[in-house]
Amino acid sequence: MSQALQALPHRHVLTLPAVPKAVRVARETAEEALVEWGIGLRHRAVDPALLILSELVTNSVRHAAHVSPEVTVIYAAAHDCFAFAVHDRHPHKPHLRTALAGPGGLATVMELVLGLGGTAVVRADADGEGKSIWITLPL
Repeated sequence: MSQALQALPHRHVLTLPAVPKAVRVARETAEEALVEWGIGLRHRAVDPALLILSELVTNSVRHAAHVSPEVTVIYAAAHDCFAFAVHDRHPHKPHLRTALAGPGGLATVMELVLGLGGTAVVRADADGEGKSIWITLPL
């Protein structure tokens, strides 16, 4: 996790089996964390954030489960931003910049992130055998 994200006062880590149920659990956990951290679920960034999170966890379950039996979600927040990462051990690292040009879930993710003035970054694991997709959204 970058220094800026480590500095965020609120953090939570969730590791789940890479099965379809993980999407719902990751989303519900995000909602619970946001409420606990004082970020209202009616904030304009929350619904898009939950959609982005759901799409990224779905991608890990659909495309990485055969080599990554678990998916980890890291949640972090401060009064002015909400950040989360979805990590799996599949070596493919999607190109987020070119995702906008194509159809599918990553195009939707990038449209939402950019529309909210946020950022999306793919970070490879040190061994190159996995990655995290980090999303940071202003609140």
